[in-house]
Amino acid sequence: MSKARGAGRLRVRPEFGAVDSTKKANTMKQRLNPLTLVPDGVNALINVEKYLENCGLDHKLLLLIKTRVSQMNGCAYCLHMHTKDARKLGESEARLYLLDAWYESNLYSPRERAALAWAESLTRIAATHAPDEDYEAVRQQFSEKEIADLSIAIAMINAWNRLSIGARSVHPGDLARAA
Repeated sequence: MSKARGAGRLRVRPEFGAVDSTKKANTMKQRLNPLTLVPDGVNALINVEKYLENCGLDHKLLLLIKTRVSQMNGCAYCLHMHTKDARKLGESEARLYLLDAWYESNLYSPRERAALAWAESLTRIAATHAPDEDYEAVRQQFSEKEIADLSIAIAMINAWNRLSIGARSVHPGDLARAA
């Protein structure tokens, strides 16, 4: 019996596909810095974030969303930032630790659960196409304006994740370790 080529080398995460676990861990080296290269573009994103700060959505909820989407996208830089900010606002360690499995925990309110499901649906838009079930759940907990604001927040953290991951923004913990 022959072993399939490459068998035993892949780690499978259903939401991300197969990952080659034989590659050596990359030491993160920043590729580029969008802030210095395209400051007007980054400032436009920052202006959207300023809008979101004052849109009326709970800041702790927004940080849960930013953290969950960053988990899904694998953005260490954003995970570090948003979990730190969530702790400053009084978010519990237990809720942050269980966020990856929020659907199995009673620690999240119906409103948070609807927002998290909506965040996951929009983050995996190619696979989910934002199903009616998730929209109906979020609609029961949020006004139309709040859903629009929540959707903008989800789009923004996805944009930041993609910029940070693509640029290989160095995680602050790695900077401290390298010093």
